[in-house]
Amino acid sequence: MATLRLLSPLSGVVRPVSAVPDVVFAEQIIGPGVAIEPERSQTQHVVAPADGVVGALHPHAFALELADERSVLVHLGIDTVTLAGLGFTLHVRAGEAVTAGQRLVSWSPVDVAAAGLATICPVVALQAPEGSVVALVADGVAVAAGDPLLDWY
Repeated sequence: MATLRLLSPLSGVVRPVSAVPDVVFAEQIIGPGVAIEPERSQTQHVVAPADGVVGALHPHAFALELADERSVLVHLGIDTVTLAGLGFTLHVRAGEAVTAGQRLVSWSPVDVAAAGLATICPVVALQAPEGSVVALVADGVAVAAGDPLLDWY
């Protein structure tokens, strides 16, 4: 299987996935990855981390089906499902083919924080074998949407 490079889906500061205040992400139950603490902007655009097909799609989260039967999950904030889509705008539909860097969702980290929710965003290689995903950016380093983030071997 070829190495798959995943790009950062949003701008912010890289954090270990263990910093996410949700055990499913923090303990890597659904797969390894990193988290991004987003820039506190009123509107932030979230882009596709790789070429793929939109699988599961919610205002606050999406999964992309990638090459070699791999999938990546991007979750915007924690417990943001409780917002019922408020403050999130989808730019794609489930089943749509997308290219790396294409805008998929716009959201407001400011509004999510104002609602008392964590804004940290897990980026997870779903069901990836242990040791197969390597972070390209160290904890505490800022990234822009589209910057290289993870290599999946």
